[in-house]
Amino acid sequence: MEFNHLDPIGGEEEPRRLFPSKARLRRGIYLLPSAFTVANLLCGYYAILATLEGSYQDFDNAARAIGIAIVFDSLDGRVARAMGTNSEFGKQFDSLADIVSFGLAPAFLAYAWGVHAAANAPLDMHLKQLAWLIGFVYLGCTAWRLARFNIQGMAQGSNRYFVGMPCPAAAGMVAATVHAIKNPIQDGRISLLWLALVLILGLLMSSTVRYSSFKDIEWARRRPSLVVVLLVLLIGAIVLFSEITLMTLASTYLASGITMYIVRSVRHRMASRHA
Repeated sequence: MEFNHLDPIGGEEEPRRLFPSKARLRRGIYLLPSAFTVANLLCGYYAILATLEGSYQDFDNAARAIGIAIVFDSLDGRVARAMGTNSEFGKQFDSLADIVSFGLAPAFLAYAWGVHAAANAPLDMHLKQLAWLIGFVYLGCTAWRLARFNIQGMAQGSNRYFVGMPCPAAAGMVAATVHAIKNPIQDGRISLLWLALVLILGLLMSSTVRYSSFKDIEWARRRPSLVVVLLVLLIGAIVLFSEITLMTLASTYLASGITMYIVRSVRHRMASRHA
């Protein structure tokens, strides 16, 4: 809609538009996915600061921040694809934010929550050295996973699977464990088990084990009423019983990739024997 305004001298002004131009609107659309990426980065930064505070409540806040970062990370990609605003800049910016939120922040949290309080025995120095080494391996695997994804993308010929465990899922496993238990680990033997889990998560990220991406789910498609009810129940469980629900979801997703890998390997060997 346009209105013409008369110039005070007697001429006619340029028409003033009540609505922004398409070019200006499109620039705003490009900013929307980046805003989610910035929010993801902010959550990772806050998680590191909260971890440095060192109390059990701060550890829980750091875990929550990583969980919120996962939500923002899923939103920026979906919004960009839905609006057709994918760009090389956005992909690289998202990866840099992911290194902070799903690499540095979980590594800091895993060390401070799982090892620092337990390292009070005569072998505490060796435990701390092992912890920072495994934390660095985890961080390196995160960077490796992101770089490989930027180059190779999803599994060849399929949009249904990630090659290697996604970084948000690995960080979510760390965050879900801290959120569920809350109190820092005090026993060095349990710390070793915790470090083993962190190492496994890092190796899974850099592996070729396939994990479902859930990108083949058509969210706009009509679903039975039962599916909607189950989805509402899941959201309610996350809100009311976040500790056990998030821990169950993270553990199930972690085990799913390993289980599918074992099943495919067994099937491949059986097929080779019968061939």
